[in-house]
Amino acid sequence: MKVKYAVIPCAGKGTRFLPITKGVAKEMCPIVDRPTLDYIVEECLEAGITDIVFIVSEGKDDIRKYYSLDEEYEKDLIEHGKDNFAKIIHHIGTKANYHFVVQHEQLGLGHAVLQAKSVVKDDNFVVCCGDDICTYKGDSPVKQLVEVFEKIGGKTVVGGQKVAHENIVKYGAMKVQKQLGDRLYQLSGIVEKPKLDEAPSDLASLGKWVFNARIFDELENTPRGAGGEIQLTDAIAEIMKKEDVYYYDFEGKRYDCGDKLGYLEAIIDVGLSREEFREGLIKHIKELNIK
Repeated sequence: MKVKYAVIPCAGKGTRFLPITKGVAKEMCPIVDRPTLDYIVEECLEAGITDIVFIVSEGKDDIRKYYSLDEEYEKDLIEHGKDNFAKIIHHIGTKANYHFVVQHEQLGLGHAVLQAKSVVKDDNFVVCCGDDICTYKGDSPVKQLVEVFEKIGGKTVVGGQKVAHENIVKYGAMKVQKQLGDRLYQLSGIVEKPKLDEAPSDLASLGKWVFNARIFDELENTPRGAGGEIQLTDAIAEIMKKEDVYYYDFEGKRYDCGDKLGYLEAIIDVGLSREEFREGLIKHIKELNIK
């Protein structure tokens, strides 16, 4: 039941963050001193995943550059007495095996996941949206989901959390067949972005899934749905007809960094969690005297 791969779709245009995303991939927008994307990569590494598959669009070279070794740059840093930064740069390029797959057409999340088949083949894998990050005190949310996947025998796990009722309209809402534990549920369906009075629950899908290779077969046979795109939720619904699908309410604080407010909240909270910035940030916030 080992999960070897993490698939991170990064091919979107990031129009909500224009104009910066005209020249920079939205996943590379920094949270303090690291790209948003790297927080997701680290979460996967903490789960014991060794291979990271980036689904990128043509021209998103900044992601590839960030995760590539650059011996000349490292050498220059060392020559200028900045050995600590050279070590950091070297670690970024070697902490995982990186794979880049180009999605030539943006035909939805399901289509993006399908592009990973050439790399993942028959292995199990986790999917993480490229602009959702989490902070946590114990195990990373990805590790929590991987452990559940292993315990239930390698069946599909949808990761998420309970959200305020008025917000469920923005997400996939879970139809629960039965609750199996404190945070684990067996599903009977998923309603994508339901009307508020039609939501089957307030358990939302929040950008993390664990799959076995069956999902690729379903995606290859999934017709285009809403917006002319191949919907990942449609493929999961087909899997549900053949085997059990589960939902896990993971622990941790999740930030939607594809949303400007969510991105700002992540910067503030991560900054406050860093010892070297905490005191100065608290002082600055107090001086603002916000009412």
